[in-house]
Amino acid sequence: MPLRLHFGEEDLLHCRFALSPLWETHEAVRTLRRPERQGYHSPWLRRTRAAAVCLDLESLWLLMPRHGNSPDWLMPPAIGPAATFEAEIGAVRATDPRVARTEMARSLADTPGAADSERGRAMLADPARAVRELSDTLEAAWHALVEPDWPRLRALLEADVLFHSRRLAEVGLRGLLPELDRRFAWESGTLTVDANGEHVRELGGQGLVLMPSAFSWPDVVSGFDPPWQPTVVYPARGIGGLWAEPSDHTPEALVRVLGRGRAAVLASLGEPATTTSLAHRLGLAPSSVSAHLSALRDAGLLVSRRYGHQVLYERTPLGIALASGGI
Repeated sequence: MPLRLHFGEEDLLHCRFALSPLWETHEAVRTLRRPERQGYHSPWLRRTRAAAVCLDLESLWLLMPRHGNSPDWLMPPAIGPAATFEAEIGAVRATDPRVARTEMARSLADTPGAADSERGRAMLADPARAVRELSDTLEAAWHALVEPDWPRLRALLEADVLFHSRRLAEVGLRGLLPELDRRFAWESGTLTVDANGEHVRELGGQGLVLMPSAFSWPDVVSGFDPPWQPTVVYPARGIGGLWAEPSDHTPEALVRVLGRGRAAVLASLGEPATTTSLAHRLGLAPSSVSAHLSALRDAGLLVSRRYGHQVLYERTPLGIALASGGI
């Protein structure tokens, strides 16, 4: 059944993109338990298997029903595209225990037997302790499962936001929204999302947060209740190549022509990217990537464009042809 979000004039002025390392931590924890989400993440699963075994995630999993609500206090509203895990977990730790208990009770009720389990009873009996322990568990999961790969994940998510911000400038919100995911449709001021559950929501001037995610794939997820600004989380672009190493997709013929560093940079620019995101993606020093980008641009293989405070690099037709072996 679809989700329908009705936009008013004010809502069109309050749409924004956001990233959330805390959200990715939650969804990484979910992915450990959900085989249908693991297709693209096999390298990550293999690498983190030992660390995951050392974590006690049972209480978090208890609050992640397959169909129903997870407590909003565990996932506070996304701050923006520059959110840090430290800021987000700070908001979780500051949760009022009374609010936590109400939301945990609602979440536990969505999984048969959860509220009567030993852990469920303990969380409801002492919500202040539950806030502390669940915050500690989330922080441990961040350090073990996500933080080591956050530069790579952040580069993917930032590339998605930069791409779609550019598309927003080119085609407007009406044109952009259906491009975010095949399950999105826009008609007469209403965004329809083909997702689980049926909801109809007047945005009421709050606008909409659009948030790409790696670990939420293949699901589209929505959040509505306060303190959330209405939010739709969609699978990030390029997730198929997220865990590929540079050598996995750099043609040897290109290496022989350009050298390994410049070839890797050119091959990685399947979509526009910044120096920082390329450095994270390729595991190279930003200064080295900057030098390679300058050389490739001077050779007519790349162009650079400024968007706000960031400079995006993308391949020219000649660069595309060279990278694809077309010349």
